Amino acid sequence: MTSNINPNNIDGAYPVAGQDNNSQGFRTNFTNTSTNFQFAADEITDLQNNAVLKSALAGTTLDNNMQGSPLSNAVLSNMSEAVNVLGPVSGTVAINYALGSYQTLTTNGSVSLQFTNFPASGVSAAVTVQVVVSSTTHTLQFPSAVSINALGLQGFNASTGIMTFSSTGTFSFTFETSNGGSTITVEEDNKQIQPFNASGETLVDTGVANLAVTTSYFSTVAASTATLPAAVGGQVKVFVMLSYGGNMVITVANAGWKSSGTGTATFSARGQACTLRYIQSKWYCIGNNGVTFA
Repeated sequence: MTSNINPNNIDGAYPVAGQDNNSQGFRTNFTNTSTNFQFAADEITDLQNNAVLKSALAGTTLDNNMQGSPLSNAVLSNMSEAVNVLGPVSGTVAINYALGSYQTLTTNGSVSLQFTNFPASGVSAAVTVQVVVSSTTHTLQFPSAVSINALGLQGFNASTGIMTFSSTGTFSFTFETSNGGSTITVEEDNKQIQPFNASGETLVDTGVANLAVTTSYFSTVAASTATLPAAVGGQVKVFVMLSYGGNMVITVANAGWKSSGTGTATFSARGQACTLRYIQSKWYCIGNNGVTFA
């Protein structure tokens, strides 16, 4: 803003020493001085109320609330975001955008997310939610406004809005809207730690196949058994017999080759292998090298 203070309307040469001076000159100087003081007070108060400050002014609390004002052509570095820690939660959990764009929670049961206080339509707003899943029995439900991106989310059931987890761990999701929350897109930020990666395990006799890894391989010294539990939609599981000392019979929950219930996959020679995929709540064989299914 342009200051209204006018330093030129004060006559610094008045009064003139050693002579009788007209009192009007005194009144003019006093009036102009008073007016400039008032301008100064008003402008300082305006700055105190509206300026962005590095620290609080004396006797005040710092609050650089921009109130939706535009900020453009800025170069940012060493910036950080406040974290809103929700702690262990279950049931309906409100993600209040006004409390921060990064929020964390730990499941203490199944959780249903709700979003509040997104900005009004016309601006983009995003909030990242870090979810520590403490049990695979816990689910995460998104509100109906949330739609998955074109790639989809592993474990997400679009018909129910519920996401299931094959392993415990930390998962992060970013939710974004440009219409005040009427529609919200979601992306998973750390897909690499999901249970759909290229890792493997050694499956032992009477073991339970680990859904947190893609491949389970085994070498038998005698007849052996193992189990494969139900998974989440889209998961792929590979089994490989490295060496043979007896049949390996894997009992498979929700077997797609059965009308209902469990089925078995029997490995009876070195090099036998199969690939299964969990589709519509059942395991289906999508690749087989010598394995017998029953």
